Amino acid sequence: MKLIAATIVTGFLGAGKTTLLKAVLTQAHGQKIAVIENEFGEEDIDGEILVREAGERIVQMNNGCICCSIRDDLRATLVDLAARRARGELDFERVILETTGLADPGPVAQTFFLDDEVAEHYMLDAIITLVDARHAMQQLDARLEARRQVGFADRLFISKADLVSKEELHALQHRLAHMNPRAAQRVVNFGQTPIAEVLDLRGFNLNERLDLEPDFLHEEEEHHHHHHEHGEHCHECGGHCEHDHEHGHHHHHHHDDDVQSFVFRAERPFNPALLDQFLGEVINIFGPKMFRYKGVLWMQGTPRKVIFQGVHQLMGSDVGALWREDEKRCSRMVFIGQDLPRGILEQGLAQCLA
Repeated sequence: MKLIAATIVTGFLGAGKTTLLKAVLTQAHGQKIAVIENEFGEEDIDGEILVREAGERIVQMNNGCICCSIRDDLRATLVDLAARRARGELDFERVILETTGLADPGPVAQTFFLDDEVAEHYMLDAIITLVDARHAMQQLDARLEARRQVGFADRLFISKADLVSKEELHALQHRLAHMNPRAAQRVVNFGQTPIAEVLDLRGFNLNERLDLEPDFLHEEEEHHHHHHEHGEHCHECGGHCEHDHEHGHHHHHHHDDDVQSFVFRAERPFNPALLDQFLGEVINIFGPKMFRYKGVLWMQGTPRKVIFQGVHQLMGSDVGALWREDEKRCSRMVFIGQDLPRGILEQGLAQCLA
């Protein structure tokens, strides 16, 4: 049976997660979606579209979607949903999981990899983070949860942008790009966004489409108003790869965020054995502070690109497309995390080059 695609929707309190869910569930997308809510009893998705059965925590919606509470363990809920689907009791094709506003997405994401029974039935598609433009700056300053939610995101939706000035919005967008350069940003109005911006993003899939966002810290105007799909440009390492990604000069106010990112590039191939040993040691020590990391690597001895990525101490790799004859070979890696040991990583990675 085909794996069930799962999307995690996170964001700080009041950022608009439930509003986004309403918009997704009421679109005429023809998909059957199971929604798992952390606070279903207190934060109703939409009373008008729910058809409840007394005493049941599984709720059938009039558009074919279902909804359930997550008052018990997430793993148990996911396994229960998959079992009921297999028995024909529930009919759904994918899952959207809404976390609480104070949740750390890391352990939620890890559930899909660490538990064999969950991994047997589900494929984590992406983490989407809602950011409240009106309150985000102070939340990011004060709350680690808000910074971690940004750091884990595959896509960032900025809500309530109409409540701030253009200058304030641009400052927020720039700060988010500094914290997580690989997450595309979209401004959303009352959660209204095309379904293609929410589902099937393949943020966690290990395949050749997982190239790094080539324009992730491009000039401010272009970054905020024009986004490229992964791998659309940068077939050679010139241009964007050599682009100066230092961008502190855009800031009007400097933020010492403990959730930060940096990019490592190399124009020599990696020695596979040295790299595997180094990454294993680094992840063993610093894994809890490494939220997301991803790369497209030139490895000695293989004609294909190697795609790698990880969450905390979970790391995986996959073989990508062949290097073209006219393509300049290089490695590009992005690391996002809390108080990252940048010097150790850069020095160690450099020593792994052939």
